Amino acid sequence: MKVKVGVFFGGVSVEHEVSVISALQAINAIDRDQYEPIPIYIAKNKNWYTGEALLEIENYKNIDSLLKQCERIIITTNDQGRPVIHRHTTGMFGKKLISEIDVAFPVIHGTYGEDGILQGYFELHGLPYVGCDVFSSAVGMDKVMMKQILRDSGLPILDYHWFYSSNWLNDQDALIEKIESELNYPVIVKPANLGSSVGISKATNREELEEAVELATEFAKKIVVEKMVTNLKEVNCSVLGDYEEAESSVCEEVLSSTDILTYQDKYQSGGSSKGGGSSKGMESTNRKIPAEMSDEKTAEVQKLAKDTFQTLGCAGVSRIDFLIDKNTEQVFVNEINTIPGSLSFYLWEPTGKSFKELTSDMIQVALKRERERESLTFSVDTNLFAMHSGGAKGGSKSKLGSNS
Repeated sequence: MKVKVGVFFGGVSVEHEVSVISALQAINAIDRDQYEPIPIYIAKNKNWYTGEALLEIENYKNIDSLLKQCERIIITTNDQGRPVIHRHTTGMFGKKLISEIDVAFPVIHGTYGEDGILQGYFELHGLPYVGCDVFSSAVGMDKVMMKQILRDSGLPILDYHWFYSSNWLNDQDALIEKIESELNYPVIVKPANLGSSVGISKATNREELEEAVELATEFAKKIVVEKMVTNLKEVNCSVLGDYEEAESSVCEEVLSSTDILTYQDKYQSGGSSKGGGSSKGMESTNRKIPAEMSDEKTAEVQKLAKDTFQTLGCAGVSRIDFLIDKNTEQVFVNEINTIPGSLSFYLWEPTGKSFKELTSDMIQVALKRERERESLTFSVDTNLFAMHSGGAKGGSKSKLGSNS
């Protein structure tokens, strides 16, 4: 009997369209001999849908028409505690159950999908899921928390300063002076919890810093300002596994048209395909694979990638992005993508691992984690209410009725 895999994608973040591309790539790669993928699309209006029409990228050009061909659904648990897909509404004699789900495969980038929120939903439903757990997802999404953990673990990161948007409104001059004295220009300004280069900009003076922070605060309340590497090589490396065993992929050097790798660089470059260049996701980015580095530098990046992945408690597949100062050859961990675009399959194919094998490995890691959790105790079989016959403070029944 095939394992039923619910592939969750879409969502309400700015990376919605990228999620659709990545998910359809993954669905096409999943081994149909072992698994039965079930598409579960979260529309921008937050309603959930399933249906065969979701499997065609061309259908997303007209969302209203697409959703009319799909079934709106909800996820619940049955009497045996198994997660099931139900129709949102049915007629009086309609069949409500659509399918059970054995494992969830989230392919939602950014807010509400990559930040631990969706993973928490799966936990509440007792649904095994692919990828990072709630904690590692949340930490990987929050650049401030990630940097603090990596720094305390001795992993190399760039000098930075962070603050809330309310701090900027209330004490802008003091923050600017602190940034100028501790970091100096140029700096990179980022929202702390977004991906795909959204809201990121460079500042070479005070005026540009103010503009960059104003832009970043449109997307997040927590802002990161970090020292910019001016003579830069950007290198990425993917890691597959969990806290016990993990392996690194080949490295890629990403080629940007500007000082910062933009959203357009990531998703709207690299030539055309059947559905246009943008339909290829992160696969379309201009890059060199493998990156042009010495064997020693490659090994250093691969080790740092694995160390970052396991330090943050990640699982499944992630992509760790690095900045290399070409003047000093020093390597810095820039960020981690716990649900990377296209699941970084293009970094595994040169190692001999096909996209089909990659998705199978990710599902097996998820099922392994579920087996481990089944041996743990999460609750105690007791009833505190049955232990006392009185009220909240342990009083007797007679005291509760003392006025009678």
